[in-house]
Amino acid sequence: MTSDAKTVDEYLAGLPEDRRAALSTIRTMILENLNEGFVEGMGYGHIGYWVPHSLYPAGYHCDPKMPLAFVSLASQKQHMALYLCLCSEEQSKKFREDYLATGKKLDMGVSCLRFKKLDQLSLDVVAQLIKETTVEMVIADYERARAQAAIDAAARKAARLAAKG
Repeated sequence: MTSDAKTVDEYLAGLPEDRRAALSTIRTMILENLNEGFVEGMGYGHIGYWVPHSLYPAGYHCDPKMPLAFVSLASQKQHMALYLCLCSEEQSKKFREDYLATGKKLDMGVSCLRFKKLDQLSLDVVAQLIKETTVEMVIADYERARAQAAIDAAARKAARLAAKG
């Protein structure tokens, strides 16, 4: 569920009290652990933390007006969500292992961590991920992913051409 809110405070004010309290707590944790260089704001109808254009002028390839995303926080219809940039297979594996070691259920897709109540979220593990991730890591991961996408697209095109004979 996206919001038309223009500011983080406006977004939070528009939530039911239980979700406002949960997302405010998570927001505070993020701000306390966020490395220098990231900025907070609204984007895609969520609270977001990004690499600003001043540090990565090209922005996000699908919409270059948008900065590179690191973390987003949202209230969805059926749950709350924390969208995380996991910058490597190793970081992703460690995050998942550390999270599961807490005994809390990990309801996560590729990068979307879903929860219905704050106490279902392992704040310490999320805080550690945020604390250890730098702007440089997010940029390097993004550029690595874009380069791999270009290689994959070229391989698919070559395979199609080869199949045509």
